[in-house]
Amino acid sequence: MKKRLVLIDGEHYPDVTAWAVKRLGDVCCAVFLGGSEKVGNIGEIEEKIGVPIYLGRNYIEALSRALKENEVDEVVDLSDEPVLNYEDRFKIASLCMLHGVTYRGADFEFRPKPLKRTKKPSIAIIGTGKRVGKTAVSGFVARTLKGIANPVIVTMGRGGPEEPELIEGEEFEITPEFLVRLAESGKHAASDHFEDALTSRVTTIGCRRCGGGMAGFPFFDVVDEGVRLAETLPNDLIILEGSGATFPAYRADGYIVTVNAIQKQDFIGGYFGPFRLSLADVVVVTMADLVGEERRDTLREIIGEINPSADVHFTAFRPRPLGEVRGKRVGLVMTSELALEGASRHLEDLGADVVRTSSNLSRRPALRKDLERFGDVDTVAVELKAAAVDVVTRWALERGIEVIYLDNEPVNIDGKSLREAVLKLGRSVLGGRG
Repeated sequence: MKKRLVLIDGEHYPDVTAWAVKRLGDVCCAVFLGGSEKVGNIGEIEEKIGVPIYLGRNYIEALSRALKENEVDEVVDLSDEPVLNYEDRFKIASLCMLHGVTYRGADFEFRPKPLKRTKKPSIAIIGTGKRVGKTAVSGFVARTLKGIANPVIVTMGRGGPEEPELIEGEEFEITPEFLVRLAESGKHAASDHFEDALTSRVTTIGCRRCGGGMAGFPFFDVVDEGVRLAETLPNDLIILEGSGATFPAYRADGYIVTVNAIQKQDFIGGYFGPFRLSLADVVVVTMADLVGEERRDTLREIIGEINPSADVHFTAFRPRPLGEVRGKRVGLVMTSELALEGASRHLEDLGADVVRTSSNLSRRPALRKDLERFGDVDTVAVELKAAAVDVVTRWALERGIEVIYLDNEPVNIDGKSLREAVLKLGRSVLGGRG
């Protein structure tokens, strides 16, 4: 038998609300959302519907309290315009997702996946969309936590393997030639688990997923199998890495949420952005150097309103070449045109001569045209994602051109220390399971 919480308002006559509650059945409590056109006082409604009614400073506060105090399976929306609008309903849906409760209305239903727990301490790294820097942040987190733990990363990707694939990053040498052979065998050699293993040098398990819901749950995935494999290893901390706006259906012990500073504001503070942000212990705002202080203040306000306890870090990506670039004529290939100029300057500060660039790494036809202009380079520096292997690396090796892969390292621009925040979270997670 389901225990239901109903959302009600004062725009319906109490008799009508009571009629609907009776027809629905199994209602344990209600949250009053507002409106006074057809109701004299709350006591009148409470008497007619026969269940406790929650009130608060606002409907989110009241609903949050009701969900914490009652074992609710389903929130049923018996309200309507003008008390609730579309934005309100997404805020309610985000809160229900956070509590693992279905949210249902007259013509919609948001049903969360049950969140499992890992047998070992875990940190999830998720994002508010694609191209927000999750894999770069995951690599940074893994490298940082190697000082206090023995982490293993479990990834999920649209190009991941059907069966979990174990890469022993500490021991296995991932060369351009190896990745090309993988690509020629039909595998996605630029999948996240290869990038993580290459940049962080930790054990990484690659998994496949397909589809992603509005709240971030995958349609199909093999992450459960990947987590079970991770739990058999000697590693003492599992890092669960999301994919795009999708993330594994696990209740991690700690969360790091990545936000792109140039994302649409509605995708951060609206829709199911509040669900993701509400999970966060640490929020990493990436590419914050590409926006002005006013935009950073706006993001700080949005995040603070949703999750005031989150530790927010504004960062810029600095390319970290996994090889020596000094004195070399470099062709730089990336996915982001906005980041290209800054990355070029940084490589030149390291002594490279960046003579060619392309921001078409995720657009294969345009990328191939760009590479036609790269004949005067002796080294290609490329991010390990998208077409990095099957197009760029293959092109370079066929011409005897050196390939150096790039890691993107998040660097604070706000005077704070993301490294210390990650270590603090890691110690808390490890201690919490101790």
